[in-house]
Amino acid sequence: MTELDAPGVRLKERQIRQKEGRTMIGNVMFIAEAKPQSPSGWRSDRTWEELVAIAAGCEYADMLSIHTDARWGGSMELVARARSMTEKPILAKGIHATDDLVAEAFGAGAHYVLVVGRVPAIKPELCLIEPHTVAELHELPASTMAVWNSRDLRKLSQPDNRKSETFEQARAAFAGWLCQASNLRTIADIKPGANAVLIGTKLSEFVESIKSIPHRHRLV
Repeated sequence: MTELDAPGVRLKERQIRQKEGRTMIGNVMFIAEAKPQSPSGWRSDRTWEELVAIAAGCEYADMLSIHTDARWGGSMELVARARSMTEKPILAKGIHATDDLVAEAFGAGAHYVLVVGRVPAIKPELCLIEPHTVAELHELPASTMAVWNSRDLRKLSQPDNRKSETFEQARAAFAGWLCQASNLRTIADIKPGANAVLIGTKLSEFVESIKSIPHRHRLV
């Protein structure tokens, strides 16, 4: 791996593109997830290989997300397999409750790792941190790459696991890079202030919504 191929260099280039409005959907980075199932019980009718092909083949996507948690159809092995199937950067998506799991995800080939509810000691600059609350988000350094999930992963067994706090509140509390996740169906669902979006369940529908807009107007 050359210095120019290093994950941090690639993300820096994407951040430059983002500031200049040169990401695939204007100034918002698009992370496409190959999602076989969700914690809420939804299951895709496509195979994992088909989902990866769709996500990796999406011309609008800047990054590919692969789940590592076996409870939701993921594994570290799938990260390694996806790495061999695409040149796009790979985000290992999962709770990753220990630094050993974070290290395992990087070892499997992930360029970036999603971590829920904490900041790991291992490569924190290459981790996307998903806090549970706005208060937790507010405590993160502005240099952190943060994710605001509209669902509270601590309440997955409850019928209504949506957070009472909104993306707008999260955006107001955090000055750094912030990714919007969950409950996005089309490009119209992107909130003002989102630096990135993570799309899984509604990936095909989201992509079609981008295609419906003339290229010169694909700024959100």
